[in-house]
Amino acid sequence: MDWIIENGATIAVSAVLLVIVGLIVFKMVRDKRKGKGGCGCGCGGCAMSEYCHKKGDK
Repeated sequence: MDWIIENGATIAVSAVLLVIVGLIVFKMVRDKRKGKGGCGCGCGGCAMSEYCHKKGDK
């Protein structure tokens, strides 16, 4: 029990960071399912667009 009390601040900060990272990953997965790109710009001039989208998906 003493270990938890002594390291409470570290545990709290780690928990907050874990929640933030989880929310970011959740949003990325949700955006990917909706077909949104990862870079936030158009795919017209992107050299990697063929890897992001299937043929006929553009």
